[in-house]
This record gives sequence, C-alpha cells and structure tokens, in this order.
Amino acid sequence: MTTETIKTTCPYCGVGCGMEITVDHRLGEIAVAVQGDKQHPANYGRLCVKGSSAGETIDFYGRLTTPMINGQAVDIDTALDHVAERFRAIIEEHGPDCVAFYVSGQLLTEDYYVANKLMKGYIGSANIDTNSRLCMSSAVAGYKRAFGSDTVPCSYEDLELADLIVLVGSNTAWAHPIVYQRIAAVKKARPEMKVVVIDPRRTATCDLADLHLPIAPGMDALLYNGLLVALADVGKLDQAFIDNHTEGFDAALAKARETAGDLDSVAQRCGLERNALAQFYQWVIDTDRTVTLYSQGINQSTSGVDKSNAIINTHLATGRIGKPGTGPFSITGQPNAMGGREVGGLANMLAAHMDFDEASIDRVQRFWNSPTIARAPGKKAVDMFRALHDGEIKAIWIMNTNPVDSMPDADFVREAIEKAELAVVSDCMASTDTTVVADVVLPALTWGEIDGVVTNSDRTISRQRKFMEGPELARPDWWWISQVARRMGFDGFDYDHPWQIFREYAAQTCFENDGSRDLMIHLPEDFDQDAYDAWIPKPWPITPERPEGTPRMFTNGRFFTPSGRARFIAIEPRAPQNQPTEQYPFRLNTGRLRDQWHTMTRTGKAARLFSHRGEPFVSIHPNDAGDLKNGELVRVFNDRGEIVVRAEITDTVRPGQLFVPMHWTEQFASNPRVDKLVPPYTDPISGQPELKHAVSNFERWGARQYGFLLSREEVDVSAFGYWAKILGKHFVRYEVANREETDFDALLEQLAPEGGTLIELRDPAAGIWRAAWLVDGRLSRVLFLGPSPDLPTRQWLGERFADLELEGATRRSLLAGQASGAKDVGPIICTCFGVGLNTIVEAIHEQKLTSVEEIGKALRAGTNCGSCIPELTEILAREIG
Repeated sequence: MTTETIKTTCPYCGVGCGMEITVDHRLGEIAVAVQGDKQHPANYGRLCVKGSSAGETIDFYGRLTTPMINGQAVDIDTALDHVAERFRAIIEEHGPDCVAFYVSGQLLTEDYYVANKLMKGYIGSANIDTNSRLCMSSAVAGYKRAFGSDTVPCSYEDLELADLIVLVGSNTAWAHPIVYQRIAAVKKARPEMKVVVIDPRRTATCDLADLHLPIAPGMDALLYNGLLVALADVGKLDQAFIDNHTEGFDAALAKARETAGDLDSVAQRCGLERNALAQFYQWVIDTDRTVTLYSQGINQSTSGVDKSNAIINTHLATGRIGKPGTGPFSITGQPNAMGGREVGGLANMLAAHMDFDEASIDRVQRFWNSPTIARAPGKKAVDMFRALHDGEIKAIWIMNTNPVDSMPDADFVREAIEKAELAVVSDCMASTDTTVVADVVLPALTWGEIDGVVTNSDRTISRQRKFMEGPELARPDWWWISQVARRMGFDGFDYDHPWQIFREYAAQTCFENDGSRDLMIHLPEDFDQDAYDAWIPKPWPITPERPEGTPRMFTNGRFFTPSGRARFIAIEPRAPQNQPTEQYPFRLNTGRLRDQWHTMTRTGKAARLFSHRGEPFVSIHPNDAGDLKNGELVRVFNDRGEIVVRAEITDTVRPGQLFVPMHWTEQFASNPRVDKLVPPYTDPISGQPELKHAVSNFERWGARQYGFLLSREEVDVSAFGYWAKILGKHFVRYEVANREETDFDALLEQLAPEGGTLIELRDPAAGIWRAAWLVDGRLSRVLFLGPSPDLPTRQWLGERFADLELEGATRRSLLAGQASGAKDVGPIICTCFGVGLNTIVEAIHEQKLTSVEEIGKALRAGTNCGSCIPELTEILAREIG
C-alpha cells in the first residue's frame, strides 16, 4: 500500500478540530494531504487556514535532531544521565522545591500526566506549571469558585441552539475560526439569532455582530455587574433556580448595586454609548437561550477571575446553565490546555481535578503508591521564573514552550533561565529564543510523529495519531520524562506506549470517585492498545451510564460544592493595575493574528501563512498617528524595553490604545518580542498575567532607508538595523531598514552568492539602490533599497524564483520589480487560494459582485476555511457601500 488515511486532531487552537491525513509513501518520501474530518463533532469537516496548512510544516528543516549539552551534541544516554544526575544532586543539596517544570498546553495528555506524576508524586514538589497559566487559569478559578470544580458546562452544540451569543474578549474569527464559522452558519440559517461582541478593538469577529460594544479596557466586571442589576430590576430572575440551586445571591446583587449604579453610570465608565448598552441589556433580558463565550480578553487580566464570575453570576441568576443553548463558555487557546487542567499541570492543583486538601493528597499518593507527595501548591508561572531569577529555584525543565517570548517581562525571564544552575529544554526546533539560552536541549517528537489524546474546549477527548517517523534521535516527551525518572531511581514509570499512560490516568479519575468529582473517564476492563487506537471523540465525564460521554453539565442543577449549590460571588470591579501616564499615555494590548500560532515554531515553517501578515506591526488610531504613515517603522517602548515594528494606521483600535500581535520572535525579526514590554502583574487568585494591558509610548524609529531582499536561501542580514524574515514558496524575503544609508558596495560584497552574475541600478540622488544576482541563469537574490516604505511589489519578483530560466525581457524587468503590463494582485486576503486585494477589488467592479458568496464563486476567496470572510465583507462595504 502506498497511501493510507489516518484520523488525528489539529495541533493548534483549543477548538480541537478533527483531521484526516492522507499519507503517500511513494518515491521513497512522505507526502501528506490534510482535510477536515467530517465525523468529528468539533468541526464536521471544516478547517481553518492554519489547520489546512499543517501538512506544509512536517519537514525536518530547523529541527532539533540530537541532544545537546552546553552546545555540544551528545548521545541519548549521556543526556539522560546528565539531566537525572544534576536534578538528583540539586534536590539532595537544596530540597525538592529548588527544582521546577514549566510545561505546555501543546503537550499531549500522556506527556502532561507523566510530568505531573514525577514532580508532585516522586520529587515531592508542586513546582510544575504550564503556559496555559497565561491563557485560561482565570477561567479555571472562576469555574471553581462558582461550581466547586473546573467544569466547562457547555457543548459546541449550544452555540447552534442559542438565540443570543455574546462574545466577550474573544476575536473568535481569528483565534478560533471554526467556532466562528459554526456561529456564522447558524446566523445565516437563523438571521434572528443575535450576536454581540464586547471588545475594545473592532476585530474581524465584529463582521458577524448585530452589536459591537467597544468597552474601555478592563471594565467587563462593571458591565456585568450592571447587567445583574438590570436583570433584577425588571424581574428577569429565575427565583426558583436561585432558591433551590445556588447560594450567595443577595450579597452578589447588593455588591453589584453598590458598584454599578444606574445605566448612565455604567455606560460612562465603560466608555460606551448609553443606547448601545441598553440594547445589549435588553437582548439579554429578553433571550432565555443565551451563551456567553469568553476568552483571553477576560482571562488575561489582574481581575480576570472576578470578570469570569461576574459573567457566571448573570447565568446563575437567570437559570441559564445546564440547558440547551445556554451557559458561560470559556474557550481555551491551546490544543490541550484542558488536558493539562485535568492531569494537574497547574501548580495549584493535584491530578484528576483534585486539590491540595488532605483527603485528596492521601488519595493521590495511594493511587500512585509514590514515595512522597506535594502537600501544598507550588509556584505559578510568574512566581516560578522570579524564584529562578532569585536563585530560590536552581533547576528548571521547560517542555514544548517558549517562555522567553510568551511570558510577561520576557527579558527578565531570559535572564532567569541564563542564571539557572541547570536549564533543560525539550523542543522539536533547534533554535528558539528559549533553546538558545538552555544548558541542555532534548529533541522532542511533534505532531504527526506521536500518539496521545487531547481535550478541547468543550471537554471532548480526541486522539492525535502518528502518521510519520520523526528524527532518529527525537523522542516523545513522556519518554524523556520517564527515562529521567527511572535514572533518578524512581519506580512507577515503566511505560512502553502512551495507551498505558492514558489507561492509568483514566483509572485515577475514577479512583474513589463516587460522583463527587466532575472528571471521570471510565474505560472498559479490557481496554488495551487496540481500544486506544480505535478511540472516537467523546466529552468527559465518561461514566458507566454514559459511555458515549456527557455533552452538557449541570442539567440536574447539582454542582460540586460541599452544599451541592452553585455560588454567586460578590464582585468589586477593579481597573487594570497600571494606568497611562504622561510619559506612557497609551494602553498596549496584545493578541493573536489569523494565520499565525503562538511563537511561530510550527506556523513559521509554512510559507503561505506569511502572505496575509508578514511582519510584526503596531495598530495605531489615526488621531494618535499624527503625520506617521502606514508602513513606517516605529519604536514602541516603556520602562521595560522597546520593540521596533511597522505602523498600521487604523480605526480598529480606539484613540489612546495600541495593539501588537504576540507571535514574532528573534528568529523572525530583529526586535519584535512584545511581551518584554508587559509587566508581570497577575490576578491575585489565578496568577494569570495581565497580558492585555501594558502602558507604553511610541515614536518614529527614524529609518532613512527602507528595502527588501529576496533570496533563494537564508542570508545574514545583520548589516541592517531592522529586519523581518518572511517565507516565500521558493525564496526567503527580508524586509529591511536602516537609520543611515548603507554602504551599497559593502552590501553587494556581503550578499553576493557564489558564482553570481550581478545586475545593478544606482541613483544616489534619489536614494535608490537595486541589485539582482543570477546563478546558472536563475534568479538567486534581489535587493531593493529606497528612502521610503513605498517600494515595488514583491509579488512578481517572488514568482521569478520558480522560473527555470529568465528570458531577456524578464531580466530587464528585474530592477523595475514588475514586468510591463503585469498585474499586482495586492496584499493577500485569502491565504488558502492566494487571492489578493487588487484582484478582489477589480472583480467587484468588473463583474458587479455584491456579496461574499459571489466573490467566492468568481475567485474562490472565502470558500475554504472562511477566515477571510470578515475582510471580504469589509472590502465589499468599502467598494460598493
């Protein structure tokens, strides 16, 4: 057989989309085709552009292929012995709390389980935390305060049954595209369904909204306190539900009345128009089937837990929970953030949703038959790296994550890792901003090369399945952890396959669980590798009575608190911890883009994912921009540091606010790491950082020379003060700039490829310098420099790298950057099919297109993943009104 089809799960966001991978083994190589799994309950065959392009990231270019100690390649046994011996020695000298693990929502559940077991049950410390602390720990704490357990009550199906969906702090169209497409499909089928977006920015998600509330940053708890008062004032409370199934309502309502005031006061403090706020409140009052979907805009805050509980309070007050089309629905960012929550990947939790109470501590230790057990919560992410910096923690193992980019105060985090006595990093890529400061790096297998399970945002457990071999010396994370545990002298880690780990973890969820714990994964007695391989997606709890899983929770009005009642929480709204000053007058927001993922370790390998947004940028309102032009370089700074990024002048942000995407690292740009500007302020309950709010300023960077370089292979561009690397299909593109004009002759000498023939153009008076090199008749490199960002399109020149030979007319056009009569497609809008803005605008006018559907029929744009539909709608509105 030369081809086979394997079902697996997408490696990106928490939607948890199912995939079908067709693997072709012919010609001695592996080629894969990716399509959505039509049977998977998360996506029913849909995939976003990131998922669709996952097959373009499986090559081994840039992979970490061998263990390294202090920059030197070693064999596996040497690496394992070194890590085990150093951890053991540090623990013997300083105690178990002097070591830590920092793990990831991109680990599989089996990896997570083994790491947690080793740290908490054998080393005896709770110093294991996860990058999921940065994205959803406030939602966890909010659920636990209200329900007594970390239980997401909803199913994706509830989004399709709701009559009102409120999206709070969630750019769903870009961060969770398939959830957005599911909502969009229902909206099209039932136009009477209402959608409200609450977000300081006008994001792509607003395209679907009947109402956008551009709330002042950090004021969500006040808005929801006001809603609770409004519901009470018009008698829209479910008093029977409150009386029979909740506690604390009177105190919560009293605090809401005290803090919110009247509608005018809430509107004024939230920065909203009174009538818009009144409309939102009225829709909630009138609509029983309401789902509130919330994400990082709520969670990444110093009051994220309170915001979460303010939302939950309104659902409890109306009894809109545990019923079809209702509920407070936190949607996670990473593919297995939920799995990490389940197995104890957070420092303040034990395994299987158990806490640090005496009964649970005893139960977990007895189940593991472990020699010791952590008896108190460990250090959460920000405190963990602070302790590493201060020397309280001596050794850290970082798994499958890149904290030098993603943590707040990121330069401080880099210093902390550099100061450690031992810093171990497991990763699939050789060069990240974190691996380069590690003492030991261990090559990990990654998506496509590993087997395991993940849990998505609605509690559905799905399988990731291996469909190819990884690098020879790379291993699954659970294997590295288990081998180190054995060499430290610990029993209990004799795993040969991940199905054994999953079976053990599932048994722990059932151990002495009489129904008082929400998490249960009941497996048949004869569960084995065949059953594991045949696993179909299902949501926990999976019980003997419900072997197919449980889509919706709390249908019986019983919760996991000691009383069995849900708790209202009295909320005192708080503003963000740091406020603008004269020196730093702007509020800086960070977040995701449509086509990139986290720190681009995977998406940075797919050329087409750079076509929509290729460089780091800052969004600035026109009122704040002054005479700054689109595309100029600016310095964004505060007292923690600075970054240099492109200016995007846009009214999608409000005056006084800035937005910078989180994705770019020093592998892709010269100075893009936005999280070094973010202070390490955290929610006092959850420990989640306030990544959505830093104070800052900006100014022109002062570039006197802008340019770009296209090359068949990567080159050294350190001669430029600014650079950003962008992958093309047959080339690498660098956008470059300098504050002073470059010595052009020196540049030509530095950049010349071996055996290259040079063609050049010099116009010193105009500040224009251009050069192209051909090797064996093919284009090898091309360099354009000029006094402004207004340079010829890169599209036509990029296409020339696919040409086997350049004819005379084409050669003569190289330094013009465009062949005579050739069309510039413009900035790419539809990444799936490479459709540019100019092509879309031309088709709209020439073919009299009046809808997104007509654009799709004419150009295919928007007909695959649908992520570009909001932009197509905006283009239509701009072109035809």
